[in-house]
Parts: sequence; structure tokens; C-alpha cells
Amino acid sequence: MTLASTLTTLDTLAAGQSGTVIHLAPAGLDGGAGVDVGRRLMELGFVPGERIRVLRRGIQGGPLAIKVGESTFALRRFEAALVSIKPE
Repeated sequence: MTLASTLTTLDTLAAGQSGTVIHLAPAGLDGGAGVDVGRRLMELGFVPGERIRVLRRGIQGGPLAIKVGESTFALRRFEAALVSIKPE
């Protein structure tokens, strides 16, 4: 089994599941806000090697509550889909 076959994206994890950040996909600017989504995620602590945990999933495509280190963040589904992780 290769590493690539064990990777998934953060948006696919169920509530209560944990994993390790492996890679952030490149992303463009977020609408008209002028914020580079990938850079914002890295600034929040979504960096390779960091352990994360999904605390809660919003209903019908709503945001995810994610714990990174000692902090908790709400991520939109498209943001979570940029984070490749290795589930535990």
C-alpha cells in the first residue's frame, strides 16, 4: 500500500476522526475578499505534520469544526477539501 492510497481530504472525515496534515492544495483567491485560502490555512496551523481532529460537521454542507493544536476553527467545506490528510 502506498502513502497516496491512504490519503484523503479533511472534508471527508467524520466527526470524532483525527489525522495528520500531509499537504495543502494550491487555491486561488476567496471570492472578492482577496485572501489566499491556502496561505490563510497555513497561518491558522494547517501545516504538514500537524495533527487535526474533526469535532463537528455542519448539516447539509455546512462548516466543519476542526481542532488544530489547542485551537478550534470553523472551516467551509471547500477550504477543508484543500487539506490532504492521513487519517488515524
